[in-house]
Amino acid sequence: MAEKKDGASAIELTLTEQEKKIILLLREVKFGEVKVVVQDGIPVRLDEIRKSIKL
Repeated sequence: MAEKKDGASAIELTLTEQEKKIILLLREVKFGEVKVVVQDGIPVRLDEIRKSIKL
């Protein structure tokens, strides 16, 4: 880990294409909920929940 000037630690991460795409899609969501579906440690689908009806 690298040390920052303010004493905080920095972590270097390499993102997969799927992870990069999730981050971009999350930035587009203005409000609401999303569900990330993961298989074998790899994100495969992002579901944006548009409607919730309380009974």
